Amino acid sequence: MTTLQTVFAKAKADDRAALIGYLPAGFPTQDGAIAVATAMVEAGCDVIEIGLPYSDPLMDGPTIQDAVHRALTNGTRIADVLRTVEGVAKTGAATLVMTYWNPIDRYGAERFARDLANAGGTGTITPDLTPEESEPWRTASAAVGIDTVFLVAPSSPETRIKAVIDSCTGFVYAASLMGVTGARESVGSAAQGLVERTRVHTDLPICVGLGVGTGRQAAEVAGYADGVIVGSAFIRRILDAPDEASGLAAVRELGAELAAGVRG
Repeated sequence: MTTLQTVFAKAKADDRAALIGYLPAGFPTQDGAIAVATAMVEAGCDVIEIGLPYSDPLMDGPTIQDAVHRALTNGTRIADVLRTVEGVAKTGAATLVMTYWNPIDRYGAERFARDLANAGGTGTITPDLTPEESEPWRTASAAVGIDTVFLVAPSSPETRIKAVIDSCTGFVYAASLMGVTGARESVGSAAQGLVERTRVHTDLPICVGLGVGTGRQAAEVAGYADGVIVGSAFIRRILDAPDEASGLAAVRELGAELAAGVRG
């Protein structure tokens, strides 16, 4: 298992930000998700977030919703998510699961943490789990050595930022704007200020997501953040491709552009 600590230490030594790619398990197919994530790693992604498809994706914009719907239609279940993690972790990239809390709660927190660690996963991002309710999950995760990542937002007051940081290991996820996921013409103007406000309180890496979709935007965010998170832009390449081979080529092309961006 490649840890997040290893990834960020290497990126820091290389004087660059880490590149983090997101893809739902089961999209475009269950085996196809592993192939796409592998292409993302080969193109330069240091970390892969595997999304656990969920029927009520509060934070997801239309592109990710479309991909998640296809994954659910493909019959993707937690066992398939874990199998995807196992396949992606073999590439050597640090592999996380991004999931809403309800699927973990129903599966069982200790069981999910154990099974994720056994699959080679290095942690989770739980966007709707609040710090106040996270102690059982943090305990289960710590017991098997996986990280817990939580989100701060431009609207977060200092007290909330501190509470989120106290629950985080691995890195802090800074949402660049108030809204749902999706590539945009520009990254939210509040992102840099949020990173600066968060950095005052922690030595953990801070990674920015929501809105990044080009090499230029990746370079901009890499100028002030420790990691750049991209999801919808990768998914859009798959959705727009006429066939699997074309989709993989488009993902590699975008990954190389983004990797060049985080390297300045």
